[in-house]
Amino acid sequence: MPDTFSPLTLAAGRPPLLRVVCLAGFMGSGKTTVGPLLARQLGWRFEDLDTRIEEHAGISVPAIFERLGEPAFRQMENQQLDAVLGRAAELREPLVVALGGGTYAQPDRAGRLRSAGAVVIWLDCPAELLLARCATMGNRPLFRDEASFRNLLATRLPFYALADYRVAADDEPARVVERILALPPFEHLPGGAEELSSRRVKS
Repeated sequence: MPDTFSPLTLAAGRPPLLRVVCLAGFMGSGKTTVGPLLARQLGWRFEDLDTRIEEHAGISVPAIFERLGEPAFRQMENQQLDAVLGRAAELREPLVVALGGGTYAQPDRAGRLRSAGAVVIWLDCPAELLLARCATMGNRPLFRDEASFRNLLATRLPFYALADYRVAADDEPARVVERILALPPFEHLPGGAEELSSRRVKS
C-alpha cells in the first residue's frame, strides 16, 4: 500500500472547527492503538467505543455477543456513540473516538457522524495483515474462520469507503498518526502537519 492518504467524501457545509475525529476500520486495523497516540499528539481526549460499552454493560464485548446477541450489542453501541457525541458537543471538548469494527457499517451511522460535525478517518489495511493480526487475538466475537472473516470484510468495505479520508494503516502506529496529521483538517491545529515538519511523532 502506498505511503499516502486519499480524501474520499468530505461533506460540504461541515462546521469549520474540528472537534471530533472518529477512526473507522475493520478489526485489527489499529484503531485502539492509533487513537490514543493521535489524541495525545493533539492534546485531545480519547474514547474507545468498545471500552465504553463494556463499562456500561459490566461484561466484555464477546460476552455481550454470546449472551445477548449482536442486535443488543448494536443498540448499546448506538447509545454509547450518541452519548460520546452529545458530551463532546455540550462541553465543546475536542475528542478522538475509536469506533468498533462494525460501527460505521450500521444504518444511519455515517449520517449521524456527519451531522455531528465529526471527521471520519478509515484506517485501511490489506486483508492479509488484518487476518494475521486478528488470528492472535482472543477478543474478536465475529472472527470465526478465514472465510467468514473475508466475507465480513467485503460487506463492510463499501461503508468504510464513505469515510471522509482513507489512511494506510499497514505501518507502525506512530507512522499512521503522522499520516493522519498530514490530512487537510489538521494542517493548522497544534500537533498537525506544520509542527510535524520539524519533528516526528513519538510513540
